[in-house]
Amino acid sequence: MPLLLWQVPTRPANIAALVDWKTIGALAGLMVLSRGLEVSGVIDRAGRAALRGLRTERGLAVALVLFAAVLSAIVTNDVALFVTVPLTLALSRLVPLPLGRLVILQALAVNAGSAVSPVGNPQNLFLWQVSGAGFGEFVLAMLPLAAAMLAILLALVPLAIGKQTLTLSEPTAPLPLNRRLMAVSLAAYPLFLLLVNAGFAVPAAGAILALYAVAFRAVLRWLDWPLLLVFMLMFVNLGLLGQLPAIAAAMPAALALPGGVFSVGAVLSQAMSNVPAAIFLAPFTEDWRALAWGVSVGGFGLAIGSLANLIALRLVREPGLWRQFHLWSLPMFALSFAVGALLLAS
Repeated sequence: MPLLLWQVPTRPANIAALVDWKTIGALAGLMVLSRGLEVSGVIDRAGRAALRGLRTERGLAVALVLFAAVLSAIVTNDVALFVTVPLTLALSRLVPLPLGRLVILQALAVNAGSAVSPVGNPQNLFLWQVSGAGFGEFVLAMLPLAAAMLAILLALVPLAIGKQTLTLSEPTAPLPLNRRLMAVSLAAYPLFLLLVNAGFAVPAAGAILALYAVAFRAVLRWLDWPLLLVFMLMFVNLGLLGQLPAIAAAMPAALALPGGVFSVGAVLSQAMSNVPAAIFLAPFTEDWRALAWGVSVGGFGLAIGSLANLIALRLVREPGLWRQFHLWSLPMFALSFAVGALLLAS
């Protein structure tokens, strides 16, 4: 940031204005509520129920993909991975499983599933706030792409996972169910989304933080507070970067290339990840839908394309996992890019 401030001299008040505080407020509230649901034990029990009665590895893979995709649309993609991957690791200790491929499929699933929801991932949350679109409008705009990406992933499952028979039992005792925390989190979640949708993200986040500080202080201690700081710095750095004369002059020509903002968003995500790509490109276009589609597709491809990919790969220590990941993620990128371009053109 110091180098950028030297290139683009900016007053302190203007630096603070580069941060999208509505997005920061919405992210903070969602982090608290998602962690509340996770700690309450309700998500763990829902996952176990989804996997109960499965008889083949392929059936397990499909169930994990669907559960991870749906969960990521509700409580964000990283929380979905922190639930499903440890559960898969526990299952692999009971029966032989293609662990690496199952985790890779889950990483791809949360990228596909989270794309449909304004709260599924940070880039959607940001674009939802800056677009001014309603919750339902955003979902309808993202639904064709998200459905197509999930369909592509499900079509790849038979190529990745065989039909070997398995017998699953409860890998470990389920998390204790904190009914009070569960009830408060479930009740507060839709109310918070309604307030964010109405434009009250910051005061709603303040109310959520105050509620949990009084009633469930331990939840706040377990939050990834540095992540909020990272996002604030990201807004500042990318805002200053976009103000550099050379960058500002080059962007209109780049966005005029075939595929426009969709292509640029997808490709740029491969270099800087999809959240920074969305933040960087947003000031240069009003076509938030094409940008959201581009950075959603950009979550596939190289591992850096999405933070979810890096989380999944770090949760499992398996030799050659990064190479395996790209064997599946790069085709997902190519197929999703082609389908997304066709859908946008239709």
